[in-house]
Amino acid sequence: MAYDVTYKRLALSALFDLKGSSKAIWKRSGEYLPSRPEKHNSRSVDGTRQIWFIGPDHWILRDDLSQEEALETALKPAEAPSNISIVKISDTLAFYEIVGADAHQIMAIACPIDLHPLVFGNNDVSYSDVFGLRAIIMRRDDGFEFAVEQSFGTMIEDYLQRALR
Repeated sequence: MAYDVTYKRLALSALFDLKGSSKAIWKRSGEYLPSRPEKHNSRSVDGTRQIWFIGPDHWILRDDLSQEEALETALKPAEAPSNISIVKISDTLAFYEIVGADAHQIMAIACPIDLHPLVFGNNDVSYSDVFGLRAIIMRRDDGFEFAVEQSFGTMIEDYLQRALR
């Protein structure tokens, strides 16, 4: 069966892992962050900058790689107080997009969670598995994006090619 879908590996993103209470994070760094997402497993977007609320007191900030140095200068990870943690993780994740009319079918093969739009909306982001590997998954207007640990990139490409056959 041929699927109406394309996929590609995306360029690296500027990524920062933030841990601590939302009050402490936004008090120290809020001017550099999009608005706080209102619920777990969701994101807030401001231009190219996104903040993902992926767990209790756990956030990931994503922006274009061109913004990495400016964000590192602004966030000052090494100077974070003891009640929060800010760690640059830009080189740890490989991102993929799956787009097209049948993107949901490929994700149904790859992922065990229900990604129906009524359950997993446009601003939702969640950890789950993609082809058995831990991944962060998010919806796009035209499909999905997901990220896996960088060293599994070649394996994911192979799995995607097999799923599309």
